[in-house]
Amino acid sequence: MKIYKTTSFVYLKLVSIILVSISSLNIISGQENNSIPESKTLFKIIVHLDSVLFDAFNTSNLDTIKTLFSTDLEFYHDSGGFTNYDQNMESFKRTFESERRLRRELLPKSLEIYPIKDFGAVEIGIHRFYSTEKGQKEQLSSEARFIHLWQRKDGKWKITRVISYGHQEHL
Repeated sequence: MKIYKTTSFVYLKLVSIILVSISSLNIISGQENNSIPESKTLFKIIVHLDSVLFDAFNTSNLDTIKTLFSTDLEFYHDSGGFTNYDQNMESFKRTFESERRLRRELLPKSLEIYPIKDFGAVEIGIHRFYSTEKGQKEQLSSEARFIHLWQRKDGKWKITRVISYGHQEHL
């Protein structure tokens, strides 16, 4: 009987330690607060850069967008394939000249940001795009997951790689 109680106690203690460890790992991996504890400043920087990028997108400001992407950009889109910097800037230009307006909205709770030693950071999240046709109301057009690889070089942050995937069209 005593062995059973001791074994049960040890088992419960072991389960408690495992649960606490799993909880700690979730916090570190960003599952609870979307940032590892020592990266709060980095998180704020990347969130700010994301908002600058998509404020520029939402207001059709190509000049600002150009400053946020590296000229050696590699953009991988699950349905559009691979494109480079020049192709993306031309695509933005055509989009901004179109009568159809697009607006991007980040799903804030989806955002994860992690440092990449001696390089920069990786930003992972989900965003939605809304479209407005001339004379029509805005409507959700698509939702997708994204990964942005940000590089800090000479004190400036630029996106060097983009992976856009899991697109769900809503129109």
